[in-house]
Amino acid sequence: MTEKIIKTIQESIAVKQAIINDEELVRTIAQVASVMTGCFQQNHKVLFAGNGGSAADAQHLAAEFSGRFYKDRTPLYSEALHCNTSFLTAVGNDYGYNEVYARMLRGIGQAGDVFVGISTSGNSANILEAIKVAKSKGMIVVSMTGQSGGKMKDGTDYLLNVPSSDTPRIQESHITIGHIICEIVENNLFGS
Repeated sequence: MTEKIIKTIQESIAVKQAIINDEELVRTIAQVASVMTGCFQQNHKVLFAGNGGSAADAQHLAAEFSGRFYKDRTPLYSEALHCNTSFLTAVGNDYGYNEVYARMLRGIGQAGDVFVGISTSGNSANILEAIKVAKSKGMIVVSMTGQSGGKMKDGTDYLLNVPSSDTPRIQESHITIGHIICEIVENNLFGS
């Protein structure tokens, strides 16, 4: 059993090492942090969406901005779009699950906001629909995916595609990347 534990940790480290070695991905992480900094400076919001574990990641990262990360500072307007279960279940029932995030963005998304779609495959239908709406509203789209980027790579402004096809390793890296972005944004806005 301990061999399996060690092997899994080594696999996680290997994915993070692959991120370090991917100069384009590292540059994109820095660009996303800069874009989000500007978004918050202009009193816009960062909206996250995902399914399953990616929904949990969306909620986690939104809370880092709206609550706090390292600093006791002013809250930043960020939320995960799945947290209103009455809305989610009503829209899923009335319009179909593929519309749950798109419909929310039609109501609250504005030009200058950032939409972060999270999908390890890059092919989640409801995230793809939300990307279409975000683009039509002049929002900036960030996609957090696995290695291929899936269908999301075509509709995004900034692709954060973790160099792996293993869902747990991708999700672990999404949180690592998200935490890095949160720290940079917080330092940009509130000092290091």
